[in-house]
Amino acid sequence: MKTSFRLLYIIALLLTVVSCGRRAPQSAARPERRYVFLPPIPPAALPQEQKRDYLREHYWDKFDFTDTMFVHKADTAQMLSHFAQFVAVISDRPADPAPMADLMRRAGVSRPMTDYFIWLAERILADPNSSMRNDEFYIPVLEAQLAAPFYDQYERIGPQYALDMARQNRIGQRANDFRYTLESGVSRRLYDLRAEYVLLFINNPGCPMCREIHEAIEISPVLRRLIADGRLKVLAFYPDEDLGEWLAYRGHVPASWINSYDKGCVVRETSAYNLSAIPALYLLDRDKRVLVKDATDVGLVEEAVLAREQL
Repeated sequence: MKTSFRLLYIIALLLTVVSCGRRAPQSAARPERRYVFLPPIPPAALPQEQKRDYLREHYWDKFDFTDTMFVHKADTAQMLSHFAQFVAVISDRPADPAPMADLMRRAGVSRPMTDYFIWLAERILADPNSSMRNDEFYIPVLEAQLAAPFYDQYERIGPQYALDMARQNRIGQRANDFRYTLESGVSRRLYDLRAEYVLLFINNPGCPMCREIHEAIEISPVLRRLIADGRLKVLAFYPDEDLGEWLAYRGHVPASWINSYDKGCVVRETSAYNLSAIPALYLLDRDKRVLVKDATDVGLVEEAVLAREQL
């Protein structure tokens, strides 16, 4: 997994947008206490393959969840960086929510601390601009928020909707079926596609990242081989109403791909897929079970395919 690249990217992005968490000027007579969290370092004697497991279990052991002043005094960008590092640590098991659920349980000692870790999780796991967004890790955050006694019925509306969306098309489950329409006007269903793999590429031709992903799919040796062998079908799906841009771009789409749009915006209206962040890649197996969900990194798709090829 290309964790280091994504981690550096998200930290750099967050450092450019975070403006809160500034410390007040220190008193000349009495230096202000520094509110700093330092993640643990795995024991040097541990074998390399066990160090990640150590961090998975002990990453937050030195964090004082009872100190609510921390949420006001700590450097926000630094904490976002530490949270992103934690996500990177547990990302080798992308469908295992237990470490995140345990973190939210520990943060649930007070509303300020719960709010703080919800805020961190939103920026790393749910923000459309985050390359580390992950619904499987975000679901226990939302579940903890809804289970906490600190929020009234109105404050629960947003998290409940987000949770309902996050529970759609989960890894290991069958993806929601939908109807797509070709330039000819012919409509077909996702489940009608017959291939060992289906790569659903939800895109808008006008967005730069969509074009970057488009190019990354085309130059990927792994995906190109599967497409050439007929084992992978790429379904490029445009989910918006205005077809002008889609029609103007259709000549750039490879002939081996299925270039389609959502007639009547049914997918958006029914919330069959979360379209808050576009582009998005979903890798499905022959039974339309989700192998990769809502990704923007073609490398993740390649890794998922290669992992299955080695089974």
